[in-house]
Amino acid sequence: MAVPALLGGAVLWGLFWWPLKELNAVGIQGSFVQAVAYGLPALVLLPWALRHPPRRGQTGLLLLIALLGGWANASFATSLTTGSVVRVLLLFYLAPVWTILAARLFLGEPFTPLRLTALGLALAGLAFTLGGPEILAAPPSAIDLLALSSGLAFALNNVAIRAGHGLPDAARAVAVFAGCAAISFGFMGWNNQPVPALDAPHMLALAALALVWVLPGTLATFYGVARLDAGKAAILLLAELVVGVFSAVLIGGETLSLQEAVGGALILAAAVIEARTESTGHAA
Repeated sequence: MAVPALLGGAVLWGLFWWPLKELNAVGIQGSFVQAVAYGLPALVLLPWALRHPPRRGQTGLLLLIALLGGWANASFATSLTTGSVVRVLLLFYLAPVWTILAARLFLGEPFTPLRLTALGLALAGLAFTLGGPEILAAPPSAIDLLALSSGLAFALNNVAIRAGHGLPDAARAVAVFAGCAAISFGFMGWNNQPVPALDAPHMLALAALALVWVLPGTLATFYGVARLDAGKAAILLLAELVVGVFSAVLIGGETLSLQEAVGGALILAAAVIEARTESTGHAA
């Protein structure tokens, strides 16, 4: 069940842009959507988290996971809501680059030939995605930087989870969900976004997004990752990128430029190489 669970979660996350943009189109702004979509699952899982609280000394690490995981999810969802889905996904999937660097800095994991190759491919993919030679003429947009920051926070969160591998899954999930909800409310305050007036269909749609999309997608991902080799799980999770890009082009009417396609191929290759490095115990 681990493989279909992981693929199912990847499909849900790959299509996550669709409800975000649909709700935004009817006037329910992204930050409020995120606050509800992540806040409700936090409340649902809270009883399980309280049954298995973190050990003494793990509270600080749990707060760090809430901050990093919360920012990763909130900034990713905000980028998807307001930006190009194809571009946001490509920039987010530079996360393996940040993971390589963070694991070296904070965990002392070595730079191996395979990892250096992945790093070079990913950085080349970044350059292509941001416009190739034109990257020097115009700086990245605010949405580009937000998408990059989401991938960076996601990678740092993964390193924090490695450092605290003994944390209960329920506590970690609640921390990430609650962190995302809190940061999303912060985005609302920063942008002076009021709480929207909701009718019954909109409230039902938000509840469904939270409890039939975000919560099952997260649990399916946790289930698969916990039961598969790290490298295999990482490769399967790349289905999210494929599903997201193709669905944005086919359903969302977006375009995939040649430069973005080349950049995406390089980033995908880097992610696969890093996943293979994980599966061989960081050997090269």
